[in-house]
Amino acid sequence: MNPNITYKHPHASFKLEGVFYDTLGLSSLANRLIIEGEVYQAALGHFIIKWINSSPEISLQTSGSTGTPKTVLMSKQAMVNSAIATGTYFKLKPKNSALSCLPFEYIAAKMMFVRAYVLGLELDCINPSSNPLKTVSRSYDFCAMVPLQLENSIDYLQHIKTLIVGGAKLSNGLKSKLTNSPASIYETFGMTETVSHIAVKNITKSSSLFEVLPSISVGVDVRNCLTINAPQLVSKPIQTNDVVKLVSSTTFEWVGRYDMIINSGGIKVAPEQLEQQLEGFIKDRFFITSQKDNSFGEIVVIVIECSIPYKELNFEILEPMKRPKRIYYVDKFKETISRKIKRKETFNLIKPE
Repeated sequence: MNPNITYKHPHASFKLEGVFYDTLGLSSLANRLIIEGEVYQAALGHFIIKWINSSPEISLQTSGSTGTPKTVLMSKQAMVNSAIATGTYFKLKPKNSALSCLPFEYIAAKMMFVRAYVLGLELDCINPSSNPLKTVSRSYDFCAMVPLQLENSIDYLQHIKTLIVGGAKLSNGLKSKLTNSPASIYETFGMTETVSHIAVKNITKSSSLFEVLPSISVGVDVRNCLTINAPQLVSKPIQTNDVVKLVSSTTFEWVGRYDMIINSGGIKVAPEQLEQQLEGFIKDRFFITSQKDNSFGEIVVIVIECSIPYKELNFEILEPMKRPKRIYYVDKFKETISRKIKRKETFNLIKPE
């Protein structure tokens, strides 16, 4: 990392909507966006105010997809270092173009601004929507999306050179549509606490492995859960609950969440793996979870986003002990802004048998 690059001054090539701003100019712009801008522009304005103030830290909101949403205090220099790591990995250069189409309330959009500010990118911001490229007429070197946006943008990917996708899991069906994409598309792995992503997986090359960004290494604990060593981002190693198959100190395959593992009669079941096996057999969104049982301790159940029960569901492709023992239907899943399913909140809508 270049120790001379800080959050205090924008890169000389940085542009926002085609205009260069120094710190004073950004302050004026931010206030104008807050007063006169649309909702997404006002959110950007509020972030800029926090970014350019004298504090070395900034508060960030987690998504709450794996627990209660919380506010974390993040070092601005760590965000700068994250931007540099991303720029190095993807070979981003000053004056490269970037598109922000995500809500500025969350880390992904905030980091698009920081990358432009630090790396000297020319950033355009558009109102977040489920189909962001539909009205885009120019091409961009770099962009970040959530899976729903990517799904709706497949016919427009010629406008993007490099696209990173995160916030929710990519389905196998979506991945299969991207193998011949004109864009280079990468699935990301990370969290707010690691300042956005720390590893990426090349979807257009059908890679199964995540590769970490520069200056980051990974390991596992006794549970085979990922440990992240990122001294440029956080002072101490981060212990996750993500079960992985570790290939090297820089590459891994994601398996599932340890805190979601189901123990049914002594058989350990990873819900995410069952979901992959069942994908394509169920047309509506669904997820696998568990409920308590007197005989087995826990049993596997499936929750489907549908108001009309299926007449027939065949789970014979699954091992007998891993087949769902109950089927529940919910009209509408609880979800984050990136459409990641809030499993616990959704299951709480149900009255289990």
